[in-house]
Amino acid sequence: MVRLLSWLFGFGVFCGVIVLGAVSYYVWSLSEDLPDYTVLMDYQPPVTTRVHAADGTLLAEFARERRLFQPVETIPPMVIEAFLSAEDKDFYSHFGIDIAGVFRAARDNVMQTIDGGAGNLVGASTITQQVAKNFLLTSDQTWDRKIKEAILALRIENAMSKDKILELYLNEIYLGLNSYGVAAAALNYFDKGLYELTYAEAAYLAALPKGPSNYHPFRQPEAAIERRNWVLDRMAENGYITLNEAEVYKAENLNVIPRQGGSQLYSAEYFTEEVRRQLASIYGFDALYGGGMSVRTSLDPQMQLHARKALMDGLIAYDQRQGFHAVEATIELGDDWGQALAEVSPLSDVPEWTLAVVIEMENNSARIGLRPTIDVDGGVSPDRVTGTLPGSAVSWVSRPLSELLNVGDVVYVEPVAGEDGVYTLRQVPEVGGALVAMDPRTGRVLAMVGGFSFAESEFNRATQAMRQPGSSFKPIVYAAALDNGYTPASVILDAPLSIANADGTFWEPENYARQFYGPQTLRRGIELSRNVMTVRLAQDLGIPMIEEYARLFGVYDEMPNVLAMALGAGETTVLRMTAAYSTIANGGRKITPTLIDRIQDRYGETIYQHDERLCEGCEQPEWQGQGIPTIIDTRQQVLDPMTAYQITSMMEGVVQRGTGTAVRSVGRPVAGKTGTTNDYKDAWFVGFTPELAVGVYVGYDTPRNMGSSYTGGELAAPIFADFVSAALEGVPPTQFRMPPGMHTDWIDPVTGVGIVAGGSGVEEAFKPGTGPNLTTSVIGINSQAFDNIQTGATQQPAFNPGGLF
Repeated sequence: MVRLLSWLFGFGVFCGVIVLGAVSYYVWSLSEDLPDYTVLMDYQPPVTTRVHAADGTLLAEFARERRLFQPVETIPPMVIEAFLSAEDKDFYSHFGIDIAGVFRAARDNVMQTIDGGAGNLVGASTITQQVAKNFLLTSDQTWDRKIKEAILALRIENAMSKDKILELYLNEIYLGLNSYGVAAAALNYFDKGLYELTYAEAAYLAALPKGPSNYHPFRQPEAAIERRNWVLDRMAENGYITLNEAEVYKAENLNVIPRQGGSQLYSAEYFTEEVRRQLASIYGFDALYGGGMSVRTSLDPQMQLHARKALMDGLIAYDQRQGFHAVEATIELGDDWGQALAEVSPLSDVPEWTLAVVIEMENNSARIGLRPTIDVDGGVSPDRVTGTLPGSAVSWVSRPLSELLNVGDVVYVEPVAGEDGVYTLRQVPEVGGALVAMDPRTGRVLAMVGGFSFAESEFNRATQAMRQPGSSFKPIVYAAALDNGYTPASVILDAPLSIANADGTFWEPENYARQFYGPQTLRRGIELSRNVMTVRLAQDLGIPMIEEYARLFGVYDEMPNVLAMALGAGETTVLRMTAAYSTIANGGRKITPTLIDRIQDRYGETIYQHDERLCEGCEQPEWQGQGIPTIIDTRQQVLDPMTAYQITSMMEGVVQRGTGTAVRSVGRPVAGKTGTTNDYKDAWFVGFTPELAVGVYVGYDTPRNMGSSYTGGELAAPIFADFVSAALEGVPPTQFRMPPGMHTDWIDPVTGVGIVAGGSGVEEAFKPGTGPNLTTSVIGINSQAFDNIQTGATQQPAFNPGGLF
């Protein structure tokens, strides 16, 4: 018997050794194929890129995984305590595997099985094991993965500090709402920084790792509160808070306020999207959506609001003059019109308007029901609000409302100020437009509106729409002339002109009024936008010279060698035209427009800045009596500063006496130029004050005639005036400064001859060595021809290509 027992014991030991060896070999074989855990030492998680306005206002966040990396030293203790209580209370005392926790989990699982429970089995993974799984392994529920997880946890604990492991965990853990890490979750759930969280809010975040969808704040609110309260109980049990405090925190609601993605400033969607496109183009999508860049833009939020309002008001005013288009939709009222109306989506970036359905019509008035509010989880509010849409409140509609609307029609409405429950009819304009405002000294884009509504169309008409600038291009032609021997008093002939085309046909340019006005000074030609004069001027200068100036100003990259280009027949953008005018306003020094001031990487290092000027003395570590630093402007001088002042003065005349008189209402010095293209398809006004350069464009996306009365002066100039008046309200007017060395003389604006100051004369600025014309003369025209022009004779002189007109 003894021998049998000894044999059995020996056999058992042998089997045990075999099993232990097999297990050891199995574990060893798994350990040989483990990922390299040392990569965690230099781990750089994808981090959200954040874009800010010039004043720090958050404009947008871009990320595939919304994550803001937070060093463990800066994470508030209450957040750490909440997660330790929920996930691993012995984190700082175990060695990577919580042996006691494993036995507790096994005991609880056995008791659950004995009791016939059908719930999920209790796990025992430590925070270190979760780091190993989340960073290096899959989530497969297999023994292989669990063993690998345990081995990696031991190795990680041996190589890294507890704080570093906790930092990785708190910045990587998925917490729902596309939130990775506690910092992003605090923003996405509560719109707060970590330091602003309450104990109840921190406890809710700590409740989420087990399954964010199981504790969704809107779909599963009861389960979410129950799980949060369980965390608070664990915090009290572990001594982080008292039982009384736990009860107070447990009585709170979840108070979740989901943070919106994309653009955070409703008026700046076009600007924000343009910044996103530029960042993706420069750094690529991986860096944009995971590089954690901090982008400071040039946007002025208040100016952006003014720009949006000015353009919207202008587009609406024009559109309403074209009459009512159509309703937004038609629905069946049924038993609950609110539910059906809620399914019609409004424009999210036009908060002034709301959708409404016509409930009944009576005479020239409609009773309407307003679209009910929709909560963040898509639920429709049970409240139903009605109002009145009287014909008397819709002054822009010439026909009775009963002829335009029917019961069930869905339209946009806006409250009538001062009249409770009364609304007026609105409609989304069919015409498009854009407005760009920039600092003419730096090129910083302060405001950009690319259309009526970004929600309706993401096409940015400020940067993507290639349109003909029309006469707003003429200042480039006149600037080239002034830079090459002409003066503002030079006289050009305004008379019929016939240009032979290569195919044997003839092009005969015309003025807007289809009349000719004889000899006129350059100033008069630009003030009244004389087309034929501009063509004659371009003919004398040569298109290659004008092309060179257009390229230097950034209007075109290349330009066909045809005279029609002098009248703005090419295609460019509002942003380019505004930058070109800024170059003039900047004394002829090249302006490169920018939406981005500075970009920092995730570590705070500056990797881009717009201001490329040199600063001598700015790197001195301390002041030792040296002089102030010297700023060296290295930007290209593309136009003589004296020429820049002359063309500025001439464009002031456009506003005071010419085609841009609608801008006089601004009440401060403004230089600018209107632009209207053939068949009235595009209307422009581009101009500047010493503080601000602005470009405005209006036109249909698919070009079509807007009507013969809608020129740049009638349509775009008032938008410019409204914006500049609002944007510079309270800013003292500034005069344009004349460069040293120039002198002024009074001239006759028609003949360019010097006159006594006052009367109908104009005070003109001249470069050194130039001045008013000594006699009334037009080079290349004999005296008889000149007399005929002056007396209005129909016979006009032939154009002399070699002469100056």
